[in-house]
Amino acid sequence: MSEGPFHWEDLQPGQQQTTGSVSVSEAEIIAFAQQFDPQPFHTDPGAAPKLAFGGLVASGWHTAALTMRLIVGGGLEFAGGAIGRGLEELGWPKPVRPGDTLTAVNEVLATRPLKSMATHGLVRLRTTTFNQHGETVQMMVSVVLVPRRSEAR
Repeated sequence: MSEGPFHWEDLQPGQQQTTGSVSVSEAEIIAFAQQFDPQPFHTDPGAAPKLAFGGLVASGWHTAALTMRLIVGGGLEFAGGAIGRGLEELGWPKPVRPGDTLTAVNEVLATRPLKSMATHGLVRLRTTTFNQHGETVQMMVSVVLVPRRSEAR
């Protein structure tokens, strides 16, 4: 895939793009979870080894937020930004642990113009987030509105 920022016309099914990476620390996992998902396997390193994941893990919502940061922060840059229309799928097959480094791969699944909004087109994306071992830690399929080039309006 070429360099962004991308307009709707630049995107074709099958195109893939890999983001940069981001690492997550124990302190970040705990801070996020204390505010947004205060469960002991996210917030208590002492109790977490005895719980479901055998140790401290990031909230799935933290993983989703980190993935969004990867996409927007130099991964798949859309001209003028993209407007999320919704998620069709979202899953966390493996937990994110302190010290993990995450990278995401975006794949364009489909595009279509919008009759109701000539300034934007719809793009269906699959974003798969991997840890440093190549294990999938998140998979999502989303639909976003992407700006069209001014001459296409």
